[in-house]
Amino acid sequence: VYKCGGIDKRTIEKFEKEAAELGKGSFKYAWVLDKLKAERERGITIDIALWKFETPKYYVTVIDAPGHRDFIKNMITGTSQADC
Repeated sequence: VYKCGGIDKRTIEKFEKEAAELGKGSFKYAWVLDKLKAERERGITIDIALWKFETPKYYVTVIDAPGHRDFIKNMITGTSQADC
């Protein structure tokens, strides 16, 4: 999303600083879609998140779905929205 221009450098730098304060500096890109406090503290995706953008040729929706076994219901909700 960042490389496609969907989020600006300043926002990524803000996420990097906040992530570093929690000892998770490498999670700066994950924080684009991981909005919940618990997601950021634990370093896992809990709820689904969507990011939509367009290219000259395609309309794209990125779906971030949890992979942790405690959140299977949320993962199913997210993956059921995929259109490959």
